[in-house]
Amino acid sequence: MVAAVALAGVLGACTGDGDAPGTVAARCDPRLDAAFRTWARAGFSGSIAISTGGRSVCLAAYGSANDADGTPNTVDTVFAIGSVTKAFTAAAVLELVEDGRLALDDRAGDLLPELTGPAAEVTVRRLLLHTSGLSGSHGEDHRPLDRAAALAAISGLESAFRPGSGYAYSNAGYTLLALIIEKASGTTYRRYTASRTLRLPDGRIAGGFWDGRPAPTGPRAVGHLDGGRPGARGDFAGPHWALDGNGGLAMTAGDLAAWTYALFTGRVVSAESVETLTRPGYDHGKGRSETPGWVAHDASVHGTPFLTTAGGGGDVGHDVVVAWVPEGRRVIVMASNKPKVSAESLLAKVGPALLAGKPLPTPHVPNGAGAGARPGKYGSKAGGTFDVTATGHRITVTATGIDTVTALFPPSGGVSAADFRANEQRVLALLNGRTEEGRKERATLERDFGPLRRVALAGTLFRDGDVRTYVTLMAGTKTIIGWYSLDAEGGVGAAEVPAAPPALTLVPDGAGRYRPDDPTGTGPAVTVEFRNGRMTLTGPGGTTVAEPAG
Repeated sequence: MVAAVALAGVLGACTGDGDAPGTVAARCDPRLDAAFRTWARAGFSGSIAISTGGRSVCLAAYGSANDADGTPNTVDTVFAIGSVTKAFTAAAVLELVEDGRLALDDRAGDLLPELTGPAAEVTVRRLLLHTSGLSGSHGEDHRPLDRAAALAAISGLESAFRPGSGYAYSNAGYTLLALIIEKASGTTYRRYTASRTLRLPDGRIAGGFWDGRPAPTGPRAVGHLDGGRPGARGDFAGPHWALDGNGGLAMTAGDLAAWTYALFTGRVVSAESVETLTRPGYDHGKGRSETPGWVAHDASVHGTPFLTTAGGGGDVGHDVVVAWVPEGRRVIVMASNKPKVSAESLLAKVGPALLAGKPLPTPHVPNGAGAGARPGKYGSKAGGTFDVTATGHRITVTATGIDTVTALFPPSGGVSAADFRANEQRVLALLNGRTEEGRKERATLERDFGPLRRVALAGTLFRDGDVRTYVTLMAGTKTIIGWYSLDAEGGVGAAEVPAAPPALTLVPDGAGRYRPDDPTGTGPAVTVEFRNGRMTLTGPGGTTVAEPAG
């Protein structure tokens, strides 16, 4: 998160207290606003909020909240904050600890007598730090799950390691914390969160829940998933225990920035609890450690300590990142509702230049010249295919087959071919029912699509922070494509079934070739060209030549 520190240091140059509600951009430094507008033209759609010492120094919004009716994003637009919700759940737990209703070393089973299995043995502290060992999912985001069913599902989770001896990110663990909050507070989790945890020092409530009540006020951004499909709109009736505690909150970027400042300056929890939030917990290595609801980065990472949390990757289609920089008491929030330039990728791209005091990098702009694309289907020697379509000067290449997916999406972003193979083996183990979670997943697939007759690997790629292994599922009379991203313990971190085959949009690079339409430069390092009736794809692993297929 280079960008988190960099933005905080440079954006102190912004002036003004922010524009009136409904205004698209506040009075930031004109050079920064101009740079962010170039990123908006390149695909960033969302909102930015930065404050120093509790004073808003930059509040801006760009792009479209709803393409269907032309509504723009504004500083009042509400975004689902996904896993940033965990920071709020952690704060609620610490509030209850302060009130004497909980202790960090309480066992979950002592607090919830109906809880059984390995989950009953873990402590509140280990749930907060994802060191409980709980492995697996307790429910699907937008499928009804009531309290009793959630407790039963969590009771049935397996333990991947002895509690406290390892790390496994767990949505189920944070839902268990929400159940504990409900029991300890004597009211519902949602009522406690809205009345206590979300309350800002000025008495306002910082948002609400994306689905169900209490809901945030204000217009909502329509999220977009890969391929442009609109995400979940927030009209799921519930019950919501698949997401409560781990990913259900929503608010404006400005309110999220205000709450973050209040949290770390002792206005939501006590100074002692702030110490707990910022004290390094599980050591991830390379200067990073887990804290309750956050990841702490020490000064060795980028010169000054800071904490971050991020949320996205679900079926809403939003991405949110938050950074707290103790030096100067600075907060940076970015939220986006389209995947082309996500909040996290924008921070990663502009951060180094901001840190060095240099002009912000600008996105690559297609030169508008065609590069001789020939739409159609092309086959590789290994049997995979590329389907090429064209829209204006852009082309979209869809890969089918392990070899063509690997050629179009070679390992990148610090992820290796070995990481790809490891995820593939975990996915096969899951879908062949070799684990308890795998047996549950197979049952879900067969409920939705019919008896599962065959599972075949269809390629692996790295996108939006996930190693995604695509599979072809033959279920009943249907053939379905989907993808899974699993954690090191074999738990489902993210998945989409059914899903579109992996596809990449490319633009002319001015040299007779096409390169990915990826303004941040974080995507696959490949080029495509068409010569002598053939399609040639070149990447880090070499060159793949595909011939026209009948």
